[in-house]
Amino acid sequence: MSDTGPSPRSTTPRTVLISGASIAGPALAYWLHRYGFAVTVVERAPALRTGGYKVDIRGAAIEVAERMGILEDIQRASTDMRTGAYVNDDGKRIATLPADVFGARVGRDDEIMRGDLARILYERTRADVEYLFGDSITSVTSTGERADGRHEADGLTGLDGVDGVDVTFGHAAPRRFDLVVGADGLHSTVRRLAFGPEEQFVRHLGAYISAFSMPNELGLDREELYHALPGRLSCAYSSAGDPAAKGLLVFRSPRLSYDHRDPQQQLALLDAAFEGVGVEASPARGWGQVPRMLEAARAAGDFYFDGMQLIEMDRWSHGRVVLLGDAAYCPSPASGQGTGMALVGAYVLAGELAAAGRAPEEAFGRYETEMRGYVAVNHALARKFAREMTADTWRQIRFRHLMMRILPCMPWKNLIAKKIAEDVQRGARAITLKDYPVPEAPEVPNRAAGPAPAAARPTYAA
Repeated sequence: MSDTGPSPRSTTPRTVLISGASIAGPALAYWLHRYGFAVTVVERAPALRTGGYKVDIRGAAIEVAERMGILEDIQRASTDMRTGAYVNDDGKRIATLPADVFGARVGRDDEIMRGDLARILYERTRADVEYLFGDSITSVTSTGERADGRHEADGLTGLDGVDGVDVTFGHAAPRRFDLVVGADGLHSTVRRLAFGPEEQFVRHLGAYISAFSMPNELGLDREELYHALPGRLSCAYSSAGDPAAKGLLVFRSPRLSYDHRDPQQQLALLDAAFEGVGVEASPARGWGQVPRMLEAARAAGDFYFDGMQLIEMDRWSHGRVVLLGDAAYCPSPASGQGTGMALVGAYVLAGELAAAGRAPEEAFGRYETEMRGYVAVNHALARKFAREMTADTWRQIRFRHLMMRILPCMPWKNLIAKKIAEDVQRGARAITLKDYPVPEAPEVPNRAAGPAPAAARPTYAA
C-alpha cells in the first residue's frame, strides 16, 4: 500500500535526476526539494542559458508561481510591454493596440523574458540542488525487483539489483538514481533513450520560427512591431530594462530536413524563406528591416530556430523514467502556453510523487490523469494559432489590419478584446490545481557550490 502523504523526513531522501535546466527542470527541482527529495539537475550547456524570447505566464501558471513565491519576482522582471502595432513596408504604424490585447492577457497575467524566468528559478534552487552544467545523459537503465527477489530491467540488468535507474553521462561517473525526469525540451535526449526516436512523437504544424537579439536601431521602447506577408511574419520588439531589441521571424513551410544543432543550416533556411523581403527591387518589397534582422540573426549569441511542432505521446513514463514539459507535451510557440504548462506540470508531478510516497508508478499515472485534459486543450489551440500566425493571402492581411484600426473606435471594444482573449484564457485555465500538502523545506545536503563557470567544466560529485 502506498503512502497518502509526503514521505517522512526520517527516511533516506529519494534521489531524482532531472535532465534540463531551462524552466520545467528547475521548477520541478524546487518542489521536489521541498518534499524532501535529493535532486540533481544535469544541463548540456556550460552555464545557465539566459537567452530566448518573451513568454507569457497566465491562468493556472500564475497560481503556481504564487505558490512557489516567485510571482513578485516575475512581476519585477516583467517585459512591461505597452503597445503592439502592424507596420507597412516603410515601417509606418498602420494599426496599434495595447500590448495586453495583443498578448491576450487579463487580470494578473504577465509576460517575462524566458532567460529572466530561468534565472529566477535557478536562484531559488541553486543552494539546495546539485547542478551539473556542461554534461548530458548518455544512457538510462531502469532496474526493478520482483516479488521473488530476482531482478528484472527495462533494457539491461542493473548494477546491483536495487530499485532505481542506472545513468551514464558524457563526462561524469555513472550513478544510480531512484527516478529520472526528462525535462530537456522538444529534442529530448531522455525521451529518445527511454521511449524511442523523436520522429514517432513530433507533429509538424506547418511553420518555422526564429528568435534572436538585435540592435535596437528603431528606438523601440516596450513596444512590438509586426509586418505580414503571405506565409511570412516578422517582428521586432524591446522589453523593459533591455537596451537591445529582439527579432522574431516566422514562415510557413512543410517539414524541412536539417540538423537542429547546426545554426548554419538553420540560418540558410531562414535566408531562403525571406529572400528578397525588404529589398526595394523586389515586386513585393516587404519591411525594410528584414535584411537587417537576417544580419542580426547571424551575429546573435542567442539565435534560436525550430519548427512549430507538437509532441504527442500515449504515455509520459516508462519504468522509473518520466517526461515533463516540452519533452512530454510540447505545445509549440504557437500556443503561447509552453512555459505555463512547464510550471504547472512541475507542480503536479512533484505533488503526486510526494503524495504517492514510495510508489512512483502510481504518481506518474495520477500526473497524467491531472494533465491530459489541460494538454489536449492547448494542443488544439496550438493547431489553430499556428495557422493564424501567418496569413495565406494579401486579402487576409488587409482585413486583419482593418479590424485592428477600427477596434479602438468601437463602443464595444472591451467586449471584443475579451472575446479575442477567450481562446487563450481557456487554455491557460484548463486545469484545476490540487492542493498538495507542502512541508517546510527539509534539510537535504547541499551539493551545489554555485553556478558552473561558463568556460570551465564543473567538478562532479560521484
